[in-house]
Amino acid sequence: MRLLQPENVVDIALGAAVLGTGGGGDPYIGKLMGIQAINEFGPVTLLSLDEIDDDALIVPTAMMGAPTVMVEKLPKGDEIIKAFHALESYLGQEITATMSAEAGGLNSVTPLTVAARLRIPMVDCDGMGRAFPELQMVTATLYGISSTPFAIGDEKGNSAILNTINNRWTETFSRSITVDMGCAAMIACYATTGKELKEWAVPDTMTLVEDIGRTIREAQRSKANVVEAVRKAVGGFEVFKGKIVDVRRRTEKGFARGEAIMEGVDDYDSKTLELNFQNENLVAIEDGEIVVSVPDLITVLETETGEPITTENLRYGFRVTVLGIPCHEKWRTPEGLALVGPRYFGYDVDWVPVEERYGQ
Repeated sequence: MRLLQPENVVDIALGAAVLGTGGGGDPYIGKLMGIQAINEFGPVTLLSLDEIDDDALIVPTAMMGAPTVMVEKLPKGDEIIKAFHALESYLGQEITATMSAEAGGLNSVTPLTVAARLRIPMVDCDGMGRAFPELQMVTATLYGISSTPFAIGDEKGNSAILNTINNRWTETFSRSITVDMGCAAMIACYATTGKELKEWAVPDTMTLVEDIGRTIREAQRSKANVVEAVRKAVGGFEVFKGKIVDVRRRTEKGFARGEAIMEGVDDYDSKTLELNFQNENLVAIEDGEIVVSVPDLITVLETETGEPITTENLRYGFRVTVLGIPCHEKWRTPEGLALVGPRYFGYDVDWVPVEERYGQ
């Protein structure tokens, strides 16, 4: 157990954008919300999984929708609290703690706001070890945990509770509601006991993203090679280095979809890399061949500063380095690949572990 202060939130938000693989929402917005909540209500208690009682009730909280929308449609601040209270009222049981649904972007720090304002602890874990675009893409689904009852709320005060036959249907219905709410909403779902959480969660991810953020900050301060420091911190591999020459981005059905084209420099001179994304980076295609794909992580760093770039912030002219990072072992099972592998997203290729292609 330890207390999270505003300075911890800064590092968590920065590191979360690395594991967010371009998605999860702009961590800057979540950072400001988390810092404000802690300054107003006090520090957040972060508990490890083994400190959670088996009969505790834990509910993840998150943002749902297109990250590009969050740039202009800022959260009011209380919609996530309303969604959380709506679910607690429906369950008729006091919620013990909250947690991150995904270790990426805004959704790593959103639960900090909930924990601070409601004075409940946050658990040091998440349901992905990264970020994925669809609601059912969590390790909870692999263990038969239902996403419903599911609560959703917007900045106008609207809220709804869903009950569905499976997590894929929750994604379908909640995505439609999110579009009607302006393509961005706050959610509370996957209510789980402490005993269940210890089986399905990816452990220690909040500590990991904080360590990554601290690594970036300290490397920048010491004038070290920040990209290399990040690569070592995440156990990743350099996939490409170049300049962004084109970005095609669109918002469709509650997702930010698009492609970013990069021309190589240095060792990658005369090569071209295309990133395809659906909120998160899905595949990296070098000269027509997929070289990294989900569920492994594809992260874009600004070459000079080493800071991660989310998909909504990709711009022409940026000098970037692309890292491939091995995903959590839970996604490397046949069940995990069926849920989040390249074929689910329409790419007719088998997943190849990033370390098999780039490892020495």
